[in-house]
Amino acid sequence: MSADKGAQAPIGAPVTDPVTPTALRTRLAAALSRLYGTEVPAYTTLVRTCEEINAEVLERSGEQAERLGSIERVTAERHGAVRVGTPAEMGQVARVFGACGMHPVGFYDLREATPAIPVVSTAFRPIDAAELAANPFRVFTSVLVVDDRRFFDERTQARLREFLDGRSLFPAELLDLADRMETRGSLPAAEADRFLELATASLALSDEPVDRQWYEHLESISSVAADIGGVGSTHINHLTPRVLDIDELYRRMQDQGITMIDRIQGPPPAPVDVLLRQTSFRALDEPRRFAEPDGSVTTGHLRVRFGEVEARGVALTPRGRALYDERGVAALPTTEAELDAQDLAYYSRDDDGALRPIVYEDFLPKSAAGIFASNLTSDGATDSSARASVRDAHWLQDALERPLHDPYALYDVQRSAGTQDARP
Repeated sequence: MSADKGAQAPIGAPVTDPVTPTALRTRLAAALSRLYGTEVPAYTTLVRTCEEINAEVLERSGEQAERLGSIERVTAERHGAVRVGTPAEMGQVARVFGACGMHPVGFYDLREATPAIPVVSTAFRPIDAAELAANPFRVFTSVLVVDDRRFFDERTQARLREFLDGRSLFPAELLDLADRMETRGSLPAAEADRFLELATASLALSDEPVDRQWYEHLESISSVAADIGGVGSTHINHLTPRVLDIDELYRRMQDQGITMIDRIQGPPPAPVDVLLRQTSFRALDEPRRFAEPDGSVTTGHLRVRFGEVEARGVALTPRGRALYDERGVAALPTTEAELDAQDLAYYSRDDDGALRPIVYEDFLPKSAAGIFASNLTSDGATDSSARASVRDAHWLQDALERPLHDPYALYDVQRSAGTQDARP
């Protein structure tokens, strides 16, 4: 299947040679943001509202507002979500994002969520502090577990495999350019432009007809399974800006008549912001064409994409995370000095000894599942007595054909590095 499946986002003015992975990542994040704004207009409202609130917080709080990232970083920051169907597709995603200096970090099993979602996931992101400061674009990427009998019977699994094996998400030219970038460390400007054109088109929403009968069968099992295995392509499922006051954002979006999910996922407000808080507006009815059983093509709607927003805090150590998971945020100390002294959160120190929080760059399985579940069209159906398929970090690393990084190890490196930019 061709990756040329919709209007392509502009990729900006030509740049000079050579183009580095950092520059490519920055441009891809911007191109996808423009694309998503054309596909989901409410996203543009969300971004504008985030920028207004961030400016207000900066004016009100000054330097304190930038302890968890400069206003330039926060304004540019995005995380996206992509869903694929097979280990081979996951490996191709790794190549595309690898060209942008984005590495797989963490393993998330959303099959353990409520309701259960038949995917396992990782997040592609920069792993070096300087790269995160330059542009921290992340993509939470999920792969369907087609052989998990709790979700898919033998007949459905067989058809899923046939369907997924018969599609092509990314053109060979894009993958070749991605490999060249990883091998050489840069691309000529013309090749970088072509990479961005192909990558953006590959993640645009397709206008090809959806097999209604097959889609609805998968949707009865899981809306996420239908979004992955019921269409012939992938797409950006959501794109998430970062805001400095998510409670105010939640109120202000509702005041503008935009329907939000029922709550903010993650820790409640606390004296020290920790980990990640997320919310979203409801998935929207989007016009799609359907192939009917009689061979006709009709027009209808699907609700699969939504507008998420996030607020990030300091990363917790394994000890801090265990305390949070067991007793909640109220059990944590109320000052950064105490969090640091008790080895509950990650901090580094500048040359002058100032304590600097290390931003939590990853995701919370419960929150991710909560966002997914809040926007599902149905809870689907599972058979808890059936066999579960083994999926773990080792399996995922094999599929990716590259190292799967432990987020705690990365935070340890940032902390042990000592001095870091006071405004990451």
